[in-house]
Amino acid sequence: MKINSVEKYRPALHFSPKSNWMNDPNGLVYFKGEYHLFYQHNPNDSVWGPMHWGHAVSKDLITWNELDIALFPDELGTIFSGSAVIDWNNTSGLFPEGDPGIVAIFTHHLDRGQELPPVQTQSLAFSTDQGRTWKKYDGNPVLKHQTKIDFRDPKVFWHEQTNKWIMSLATGQSISFYSSPNLIDWNFESEFGEDIGSHVGVWECPDLFELTIENSNDKKWVLFVSVGDNGKTEHGSRTQYFIGSFDGSSFKPDNTETKWLDFGKDNYAGVSFSDIPMEDGRRIYLSWMTNWRYANQVPTDGWRGQMSLPRELTLRKVNEDLLVVQKPVRELTSYFQIREEISDLPIKSEHRFELNESYADVELTIDNTDAKSYGLKIYHTEDQYSIISIDTVTSTLTLDRSNSGEIDFSDMFSLPQSLTLNGTEKINLRIIMDSSSLEVLVNDGELSLTSLVYPDKTCESISLFTTNGQVNVIQGKIKVPSV
Repeated sequence: MKINSVEKYRPALHFSPKSNWMNDPNGLVYFKGEYHLFYQHNPNDSVWGPMHWGHAVSKDLITWNELDIALFPDELGTIFSGSAVIDWNNTSGLFPEGDPGIVAIFTHHLDRGQELPPVQTQSLAFSTDQGRTWKKYDGNPVLKHQTKIDFRDPKVFWHEQTNKWIMSLATGQSISFYSSPNLIDWNFESEFGEDIGSHVGVWECPDLFELTIENSNDKKWVLFVSVGDNGKTEHGSRTQYFIGSFDGSSFKPDNTETKWLDFGKDNYAGVSFSDIPMEDGRRIYLSWMTNWRYANQVPTDGWRGQMSLPRELTLRKVNEDLLVVQKPVRELTSYFQIREEISDLPIKSEHRFELNESYADVELTIDNTDAKSYGLKIYHTEDQYSIISIDTVTSTLTLDRSNSGEIDFSDMFSLPQSLTLNGTEKINLRIIMDSSSLEVLVNDGELSLTSLVYPDKTCESISLFTTNGQVNVIQGKIKVPSV
């Protein structure tokens, strides 16, 4: 008999709503000891519907407390994606008492029936009690466009060099930049996107920020752009990024190469937290962990949608190229304890480790002696498994989830997910397993592959394997829940 309950597939480490639908992370901001996660939410059903802003807070980015809905639809429309900032100097005039508060900048989406296109405008709301209650600005909307239909997802930050607020806005097949002295009066600065990057789907959820290049004091500006699903590509929805410079008015990329943030099917609409304290200094990013191709069909009961683990972002030089590097936040460490340490373990065909845990974190550094392929087989149960394989001839890592559990809700779900490696002689793998996800990080976060799975259990055991040769696990750790 098939068991289907609200708690089946419920993640232990990843945020998911108690009930109903969730998509894009919104308004990620840190204030007075709390990380705030707002998100696209339909409180009436577990499929996409009239958008509200759900709300959760956390002290450590891993354990979240879901709060009351923050923003509700009104006469200007439903509440689409956006961002939040702390108005420390009351530039908006919304905090006359002198204590800074949170300002949310979001898209109002107004449907006008089948005969007319929807209208998307940018609006404000503010909170004086750490996000527990909200008041919408009386002068909404604060920004609108006469002709653009896709005009949404404002991501706002304070640009120190020019002493003004900057908004990155998704505008069809481009990103438009606006500036403001006060979050209310906005001026167009520039538009980016023509003849560069992937345009297979609508551009969404931009995020512009500076990142430090590892082992240096140099910084570069990075622009994230999510690319929607057109229903025809093998990937569905995914996220690209550009590296370049920003002068407070326009973004200029260093080159025209299309770079993808993640090579799995399930990493979309991710943005970074605002107002992380300067002494912390991290750029922390969170994404919606699914794909628009099947987001409304995944086999959870009573709820749909979960977020990735928060990741710290940096830049790294790899073969004279710059890549965005992603590492799970350090707060995750306290949720694990080491079950087994591995040192100089030769694998000639197969070596198996028992787990039987609700979540796990496996780190391996593997030196290839002469194997044509090698990898891991994650046995969720004896009959349900996911395979991570490395082909040394093509320098390709592939995740196969075609036998991972429930897969028949989407034709695309069982297709392999692959990335190209910078060599296979020595590789570092980190795989974080939760009830319904696998997050694969390669070479200390240099490459990532994020994937949903829907097995009956998280992981009974893992098997390290080779074909036609031998590898040596130089070092490794198998980590399980700390309590």
